[in-house]
Amino acid sequence: MQARSRFRGTDLRHSGVACFVVLLLAALPTGGALGCAGLADGPTGVVTAVYDGNTLLLDSGIVVRLGGSRAPLPAGRRAGSTAEPEADAAKAALGALVLKQPVRLGLDDEETDRYGHMEAQVFLDAPDGAWINQQMVAKGFARVVPLPKGRRCLDELIAAEATARANGLGIWADPYYSVRDAGDPAALADREGRYELIEGEVVSTGESRGRLYLDFGRVWKDDVTATIDQKARALFAATGLDPLSLKGERVRLRGWIENHDGPLIELALPEQLEVLERK
Repeated sequence: MQARSRFRGTDLRHSGVACFVVLLLAALPTGGALGCAGLADGPTGVVTAVYDGNTLLLDSGIVVRLGGSRAPLPAGRRAGSTAEPEADAAKAALGALVLKQPVRLGLDDEETDRYGHMEAQVFLDAPDGAWINQQMVAKGFARVVPLPKGRRCLDELIAAEATARANGLGIWADPYYSVRDAGDPAALADREGRYELIEGEVVSTGESRGRLYLDFGRVWKDDVTATIDQKARALFAATGLDPLSLKGERVRLRGWIENHDGPLIELALPEQLEVLERK
C-alpha cells in the first residue's frame, strides 16, 4: 500500500462447553425472519455437518456460510495457526441449533464465495422457523460483518449484536473481543489483520481525490483513521449521512485493521459506521 498523502480538512475440548451451550440455547426464542424481508428463496435441506460457528453442510452437498456475521474461527491448516477464543463454543452453539435439522436458505445474492460456499441467511424449515444467523449473534456467538452483497438483514443483526454486547454474552465476556478505544492507537498496533469494533470521537474530517477521511487524533500519521472511497461514498449518500459532518461526533466502526500511517479501517459500507452521539 502506498504512503498516505492528502490534504487535511475540516473442540469442543471440554464437555462442559457443550453443556453450557445447550443450556444457553434452551432459553432462545423461536421467532423466525421477522424484519428480514426481501430475501430470495434458496435451497432447502437437512444439516449433516457443522464445520465451525460459521459453516454448515446440507445433505445436498451445499456448503453454507452464515451471511452477515462471523463467529470465532478454529485453527487453520497453516503452520502456527491458532484458534480464536470461543471458537469451540461457537461451533457447539451452531450445532445445537441446526445439526440434523431441516433448514431453508434466504439469499441476498445467489453467488458463492471464493471457497464455493453459499452465503445465506439460514432458517429452520418450519412455520415461524428460527432465524439462525440472528440467534448466533443475539447470544454472543458471532459478530456482525457487513458484506457488499448481503446487506438486507444487517440492521436487525446489528441490533441483536448490541444487546448481546451490552449483556456481556458469549464472546463479549472475553477481552479479546472488547470494543477498542479509537483514542488509543498504540493498543491497536498489534491487531493488524484482525476484525475489530472501535469507538471514539471524530477529531477531524478531510477529503482528497474523492476519498474521505475520518481522523480520531490530531497526529494523522500515528492515530486511528477511517477512509471512505468514492464508491462507498455514494452508498453513504444514499442513506442521507454525510461523513464529513461527523467532526466532534462519537461513532463506532467495525472492520479489518490495517497499519497505514497508524491503524486504519476502510469503510466500504454505511453499516460499518454507527453514530453513537449526535451533538
